[in-house]
Amino acid sequence: MRVIAGTARSVPLLSRDGLDTRPTADRIKEAVFNIIQFEVEGRQVLDLFGGSGQMAIEALSRGASGAVIVDQSRESVSIIRQNLTKTKLSDRAELVCADYMDYLHRCKKRFDLIFLDPPYREKFLENALNRISEIDILKSSGIIVCERPAEKALPDAYTAFRRVRDYRYGKTGITLYRAGASS
Repeated sequence: MRVIAGTARSVPLLSRDGLDTRPTADRIKEAVFNIIQFEVEGRQVLDLFGGSGQMAIEALSRGASGAVIVDQSRESVSIIRQNLTKTKLSDRAELVCADYMDYLHRCKKRFDLIFLDPPYREKFLENALNRISEIDILKSSGIIVCERPAEKALPDAYTAFRRVRDYRYGKTGITLYRAGASS
């Protein structure tokens, strides 16, 4: 696992061992950033299920102005902190050790780009999308990128955003939601 492009290009990233995390494969990360390439520079990013922090770090490396990375695991937060240090991107990142729903309940910031890649077996993705819609933290031109099992279906629309595209990469699905998108 490495940073693909930008100021931290080719820097290898650490990740947790074991089955608790499932880092996004480099080929999928590269595909996602090819899709959103013009939506990153100067934007504010939320990586709600940080893991290794690689999605937010990739966005920062490509010119995002700032990122909030949330993970409930102290071990993950430690790894993310090390990855931010290795990539020299710590100054533009805020690292939060908290449960995703606790963070969303107290969140006062608004974001241009939100990455959601929770554990697959749980309802975290649906719960996060519902809560994000309720609290309206996605800016008017914002995008949500969801990584999910390819067979998992997600709703077409929420109050604050609408699904605009689905992609499939083997067993992995990527769904993009856009604020205020019309059907």
